Amino acid sequence: MLGCGNVGSQVARILLHDADALAARTGARLELSGIAVRNIDARRDVELPRELFTTDASALVTNADIVIELLGGIEPARTLILSAIEHGACVVTGNKALLAADGPTLYEKADAAGVQLSYEAAVAGAIPILRPIRDSLAGDKITRVLGIVNGTTNFILDQMDSTGAQFDDALTEAQRLGYAEADPTADVEGHDAAAKAAILASLSFHTRFALENVHCEGITSVTAADISAARDVGFVIKLLAIAEKLSVPAGMVPFDGGTEGANVPSDGGTEGVSVRVHPTLLPREHPLAAVRGAFNAVFIEAESAGELMFYGQGAGGTATASAVLGDVVSAARRLVLGGPGRTETTTGQVRALGIDAVQTSYCIGLDVADQPGVLARIAQLFAERQVSIETMKQTIHRDIPASTSRTAAGTEANVTAGSAELRIVTHRASEAALAATVQAIGKLDIINSVTSVLRVEGV
Repeated sequence: MLGCGNVGSQVARILLHDADALAARTGARLELSGIAVRNIDARRDVELPRELFTTDASALVTNADIVIELLGGIEPARTLILSAIEHGACVVTGNKALLAADGPTLYEKADAAGVQLSYEAAVAGAIPILRPIRDSLAGDKITRVLGIVNGTTNFILDQMDSTGAQFDDALTEAQRLGYAEADPTADVEGHDAAAKAAILASLSFHTRFALENVHCEGITSVTAADISAARDVGFVIKLLAIAEKLSVPAGMVPFDGGTEGANVPSDGGTEGVSVRVHPTLLPREHPLAAVRGAFNAVFIEAESAGELMFYGQGAGGTATASAVLGDVVSAARRLVLGGPGRTETTTGQVRALGIDAVQTSYCIGLDVADQPGVLARIAQLFAERQVSIETMKQTIHRDIPASTSRTAAGTEANVTAGSAELRIVTHRASEAALAATVQAIGKLDIINSVTSVLRVEGV
């Protein structure tokens, strides 16, 4: 095993304490031959035999049947995994950053060597989601995946929704409870969820998507006012990882790199997959809207199976160790019974689409002058760009002091005393049309600021 942090120490504990039960499930006894760490004397959550520890990771991976990589990061994890594969070892990893950045190289090397590369723990902690997508739904066609795959951001948004807390206060509480790191950037900026989105998309659509194919927005621009406005109209805000198959009309090629080749529908357009992470408004009756605290959930839509949801602990040492051990048992069974390693299945026939290919509904927050004709001028700009307004709510800010909030771009915007707040929800529109509309509205002299732009799903 490489690494012995929160997850690794629990994996080691289970391997040692439940050895008899694991042997019965695999048909052979699993022996933990060594644990590579940077500091043998570091304090750990679980007391483990000192003789298991070594600082020589390179030597350890060349003499194992199964290598469990729990170091995280790109290097030295990548080099050690490739060395393990070269020496014929099956690999179990929870390293979503590495898989999103350089997964294709690892998959190809594992295929060529005939070994198994497993990574259930890389997405959604204890939730068994990758094996069901790869195996149980192998005979179906997945059309859409929506996931709450980051517990830190879900806790923060849930606190803002349930208690009315501001973003900074909810983040501080998440850090106090251990749900957020001292440096929460990877979580709150959406990078962690984006890495998991790339993995989910790759398995769901049998095509290798990398991190650069994922459109990524975090939650730092979400304000208490956004949360309150969403609640007033029956919505909740969640950070969603979304991967969906779309048909792009002929002549429109908003590709975002990715694989070569593409399917061509009968209308002359092109099929592709949009992979994105961003704050999203969901109706409160949607199953994902009820996911509270630091829990994770993944919602899948498939042609034959219909709608499926997987829910559970998205992080934590013991919970994630469960996913790691499931992969270890699978790899051990293969070694006992023989046969090729089981990896991902790819066809390379689906293109990665840029965010401009997406069509969805939107909720736009505006701070505007409280004067006659404002609504008409704004509505005209929407109509000119073929963005249809579904609902519009106005709140007058008379006799209140000016306040400051974040804009959709993360900068500060003043809510002006004597102004009005508009919340506009649109019908489905293209990302390009919406962006052009917001840009035009922002130039009007009656607009103090565009306070937020949020996408809407599930309607």
